[in-house]
Amino acid sequence: MPITLVNPVGLPKIDAYHQVSVATGSKLVFIAGQVAWDADGVTVGEGDLATQAEQCYLNIGTALAEVGASLDNVAKLTVYVADWSPDKMPLLMEGITRAVAKLGATSAPPATLLGVAALDVPEHLVEMEATAVID
Repeated sequence: MPITLVNPVGLPKIDAYHQVSVATGSKLVFIAGQVAWDADGVTVGEGDLATQAEQCYLNIGTALAEVGASLDNVAKLTVYVADWSPDKMPLLMEGITRAVAKLGATSAPPATLLGVAALDVPEHLVEMEATAVID
């Protein structure tokens, strides 16, 4: 695989992601921010952060598959959550965990979580974008 994930000594080990990814592939793949839309552009899980997080992650998986990649090729994941507060973390992780199980992913790339005031439309609670590397 063109991605090696590392947790350096001296940095905390976080179960949900690794601190560093080393990319050795030759092509970069940038996945636009994915919201909880199904293939028809209908919002999935309105009002349900876990379901929306799951759909976002599944959409990233779909986008990656289209270019011959998988979640194991992701070098960096960025997650934006509307009206973030730390008590939302269990729901966010529940949705991601469900999607990871469905997709059979084995990696936990570096991730950044950003709380934002709002997303594109009020019914969207979370948005995720990814950068991947393929050979």
